[in-house]
Amino acid sequence: MNPTPNKWMARWTMLVLLALTLAADQWTKLQARIHFGLPGGEPDYFKVKPILGEWLQFRLIYNTGAAFGMRPQHLFPWLNPTVFYLMFSTVAIVFLGYLYRRVPRGDNWQKAGIVLILSGAFGNLIDRMRFDRVTDFIDVGIPAYTWRWPTFNVADSCVCVGVAMLVLVSRRPGPPARKNIDLAEATEAPEGPPPTAPAADGTAPQPSPAPQPGSFPDPNP
Repeated sequence: MNPTPNKWMARWTMLVLLALTLAADQWTKLQARIHFGLPGGEPDYFKVKPILGEWLQFRLIYNTGAAFGMRPQHLFPWLNPTVFYLMFSTVAIVFLGYLYRRVPRGDNWQKAGIVLILSGAFGNLIDRMRFDRVTDFIDVGIPAYTWRWPTFNVADSCVCVGVAMLVLVSRRPGPPARKNIDLAEATEAPEGPPPTAPAADGTAPQPSPAPQPGSFPDPNP
């Protein structure tokens, strides 16, 4: 069965969303390496560009762990970190693809959430395959506080937004439940005398007269 025009439009919309977010992630990482990196490629820790004062800054950090500096590869210290994240990302991408195909038709909000997570997974996977590390450059925090949120990138943001969208979808109230129909009540015979069979000559039977109050039926009619 050929897809309808609306289905094709939804597919192209999700494909464009994936391409745009992935391109934005790779382009911003490239700009961060160019403007905040040393000639040898290492970060220049003295280069910081305030965007909203100390609330939002750009600086170059290389992350050998997971999103926001987490390091789940410590669970398997005998496995090379690049191999670990390659395997983990591949499993995640396959699972997300399977999940995407099971989304009901027309639920574009849930599909967009899965596409954003896929984009983030692809974006950081590309970095690991090219550099064995992920380029982070977005630094947020509260002024006058020494602790700051772990540096992240556009791919990490896509993953967080996608997960938030899926959570919102899961908490969205579903359609009102249909009332169960009592089949016994629906098929119950109507009140009244049972139908009588037609006479042998084809004429309709005459109903018996109702007994009068205080009278008794004649046993020998």
